[in-house]
Amino acid sequence: MAAAEPAKRRPSAGRGTTRRSADGKTAPSRSGSPARAIRSAVEQLGLLLGRAPESVSAIKPTDGGWEADVEVLELERIPETTSVMATYRVTLDEEGDLVAYERKHRYTRGQIDRR
Repeated sequence: MAAAEPAKRRPSAGRGTTRRSADGKTAPSRSGSPARAIRSAVEQLGLLLGRAPESVSAIKPTDGGWEADVEVLELERIPETTSVMATYRVTLDEEGDLVAYERKHRYTRGQIDRR
């Protein structure tokens, strides 16, 4: 009896593949979901900064992966409304690895947007 061949793996959506968006245009395919990208951004930024991110305020797909805005407590004060927060823009590649980040904005926790 001949030895069984290993099962062939189906190619996954990764680099070099395309997908069709809702408007019918083709775009590069990225692995993972927005939820997976958010978890990856929070985990990796937390490790780099040494502070635990508090929330993600934005996430959007890009040609090369994902871009997220992550809110981080930078300086804890009493009362909490005077604590210093920061918004970091995090860029992830298609695999969810952090490739860049920058602090975009600092504000007090009690501050509201003025438009």
